[in-house]
Amino acid sequence: MDQQLFEQMYQGHAPWDTGRPQPAIIQLAEAGRIHGSVLDVGCGTGENVLYLAARGHDCWGIDFVPVAIERARAKAAQRGMNAHFIVGNALELAKLGRQFDTVIDCGLFHTFTDEERPVFATELAQVLRPEGLLHILCFSDEEPGTEGPRRVSQQEIRDSFHDGWKVQHIEPTQFDALKRPDGPSFTPGGPKAWLATVGRK
Repeated sequence: MDQQLFEQMYQGHAPWDTGRPQPAIIQLAEAGRIHGSVLDVGCGTGENVLYLAARGHDCWGIDFVPVAIERARAKAAQRGMNAHFIVGNALELAKLGRQFDTVIDCGLFHTFTDEERPVFATELAQVLRPEGLLHILCFSDEEPGTEGPRRVSQQEIRDSFHDGWKVQHIEPTQFDALKRPDGPSFTPGGPKAWLATVGRK
C-alpha cells in the first residue's frame, strides 16, 4: 500500500471518509453479529469504531495514516467517547499484544497484493480470539469498470482464509461512499461490495 497516496487523499475528500458508519456495519450490529471487544483494521477517521463504542463495545481502531488517527481521536474527544486509536500497520497486528472478540475490515482487504493477503490473515489470527468473528467489507468483482480499488471475488476471499478459518457466509452489499464530480463513476447507491463473515477456529 502507498502510504503517501492515502495521506494525500485525506488532504482532500477521500471518498470512503463519509463522516458516518458504513450501513453494513450498522446492520451487523443490529443483527447481533458483533460481539464483545472490537478491532477495526484500517479504521480511517473512526466512524465505525465510534458507532460501536456508543453501543457499549470496547473498541480499538488501527490505521497507518497518522492524519486519519488524529482526526479519529479528535472526534472521540469531541463526542466524549472512550475509544482507542493507534497508528500502526495492519500487517503487523501482533504488535498490539492483545486479542479481540470481533474484528472488522471496511475497505482494507482489497488494497493488499496477493503476497500481502496471507500475511494479513496470519496477523488477524494473532488478534482474533478462537471462535471470534471477522467481518470483511471489500470491493466486489461485480462492480463494473476498473476505476477505484482492485475488485475481489468470493473465491479470493475463501482462498485467503482457509487454514484455521471458516468462511461462514459472503453476501452482496454496497459501500457508502462520497460522490465527487471529478471522481470515479460507480454503481448508483455505492460501489458493489462483498460482506464476508469468517470465523476463527
